[in-house]
Amino acid sequence: MAGTCCCNKAKFDGLSKAYKTVLWIVIAVNATMFAVEMTAGIAAQSKALQADALDFLGDTATYGISLAVIGMAATVRARAALLKGISLSLMGAWVFGSTLYRVFVTGVPAAEIMGIVGVLALAANLFSVLLLMKWKDGDANVRSVWLCSRNDAIGNVAVLFAASGVWATNTGWPDLAVAGLMAGLFLWSSAQILRQARAELRACAAPSTASATAAE
Repeated sequence: MAGTCCCNKAKFDGLSKAYKTVLWIVIAVNATMFAVEMTAGIAAQSKALQADALDFLGDTATYGISLAVIGMAATVRARAALLKGISLSLMGAWVFGSTLYRVFVTGVPAAEIMGIVGVLALAANLFSVLLLMKWKDGDANVRSVWLCSRNDAIGNVAVLFAASGVWATNTGWPDLAVAGLMAGLFLWSSAQILRQARAELRACAAPSTASATAAE
């Protein structure tokens, strides 16, 4: 079978009609929220909202890749997870750089827009998290989906704190602080995905190496 590998201790690989249906739903939710939150983030001049919108975009791409490689060889799925981990690292680096740039730009984000959109995004992400909860401990490809969804929910709570801070202080510093924390979360999740994907690739390669040695 294409989805099998000689690896031991195989984890859930996404080969489930119910899981695929959930992925399609979550993809639609994330794509919609990216458009909504990025538009609101630009209008409100909020880096935290824009960072969270990018997380939605990253998740949409991540879920699409995850869906595409379901049923393929374990090494293909692990390499797809590696790609997603690298892209998450790049996203985190962009948010860090963008946040530093924002420090030197005048203007205070619109706290009201941040709060309203933050609540809407949190509701969308909690919905996605609840749908995916059942499959949070799958292989690297499946787990990357869970981690991205979890990041979104945490990010939305952070945006709400940022909105409160901006409103209370009438400065953009709470927004910048939250954007920086979210970038750190992206990088941490990326490290987790990359570590698990590399471990799965090594596990698949080890039996093949052993077989080749035995044949000699």
